[in-house]
Amino acid sequence: MTRRFLTALLLSVFAGGVRAGTEPPLSALTLVGPPSVVFKAGRDACDGADVPDASARAFRDASGAIALYGMHYRNRALRGPSLDTLKLDCAVVLDSGEKSDPAHYDDRSWITATWTEDGAAVAALLHHEYQANEHPGRCRSTVYMECWYNTVVAAASRDGGRLFTRATPPVVVAGAPFRQEVGQGRHRGFFNPSNIFGDGRWRYMFASTTGWTIPGSDQSAGVCLFRTDDPADPTRWRAWTGTGFTAAFPDPYAKPAPKPATCRPIAPFPTPVGAIVRHRGSGAWIAVFMAKAAEAFPQSGFYWTSSRDLLTWDTPRLLLAGPTLYDDPCGATGGLIAYPSLLDPAATGRNFDDTGDRAVLTYVTLRVNGCTVTSDRDLVRRPLAIKVWP
Repeated sequence: MTRRFLTALLLSVFAGGVRAGTEPPLSALTLVGPPSVVFKAGRDACDGADVPDASARAFRDASGAIALYGMHYRNRALRGPSLDTLKLDCAVVLDSGEKSDPAHYDDRSWITATWTEDGAAVAALLHHEYQANEHPGRCRSTVYMECWYNTVVAAASRDGGRLFTRATPPVVVAGAPFRQEVGQGRHRGFFNPSNIFGDGRWRYMFASTTGWTIPGSDQSAGVCLFRTDDPADPTRWRAWTGTGFTAAFPDPYAKPAPKPATCRPIAPFPTPVGAIVRHRGSGAWIAVFMAKAAEAFPQSGFYWTSSRDLLTWDTPRLLLAGPTLYDDPCGATGGLIAYPSLLDPAATGRNFDDTGDRAVLTYVTLRVNGCTVTSDRDLVRRPLAIKVWP
């Protein structure tokens, strides 16, 4: 999944999306303490597959205990009575089948979003990678990036997140409107869902897309906003088109759409959204993400932005500077940072999608060896203060 993020270099701030708002900012986020280690791969791993490799997602189960996900494609959870006491549980909650048939959507999968109403039944969104270069005869190239086909797939648990299963046949939440052999030579599809977050009867998430060119259905690259009234029924997710939440992106292996839908990307996100939380005192939404230094981003690092309506966001501001997975690792002698998320230990919601004036920035630090990003990683947390203006 680390290599997956390098493809974000292909994405830019998309003029076709909903535009960012102007000054003044809605919120201010300030780091107020040093980092502390939650998980250290070399110390806490159950096996070689245990590295933090996605933004942290957490919920309270029916007993009140915390389950947190954000590991590798052999998915395990960190568990504990609170966010301050999490330890890795060595039981695998979802493994990856590495199957060669792309229609099975079971090559390599990461749990990247969860939602539960009662702490027992848990809906999950998987970042699924079909790595065609690993399956003989499935790609015209042997280069990972030229064969990579991404889909957001559903999974579910009935026991508080201790075991997740995929539906049979698989349920695609967001997929490219063509099969994996089409358009080889570049990364394709939908990938990296944000956390799922609630507003009244609706549940939302952001997902990135590489875009595609199909006559009459051209899709711009960017980050699209999805909505559902029932995460337990993954067929109900729909994306914002610019006029409504009506775009569906079903399984192209099941029944190709006669005219593929498109979604309208939301600015100012140039890359996948790490997390969205709602400030309890004001109702404002706060998003965090990582970006490489570019025209709109003076330094590489983690940024935040705020919104009143999820569609128009204010100018991103730097939260933590540092080279990210989008930067050249050859010059990152101090390592990289990646996968930001926001979690308030005092969140009132079971799914940690709300925050008060204090929260914790969770993220991953990755060590490099020359020009290679290694699996020597830590999941860390830093306290921060939040202020939202009326």
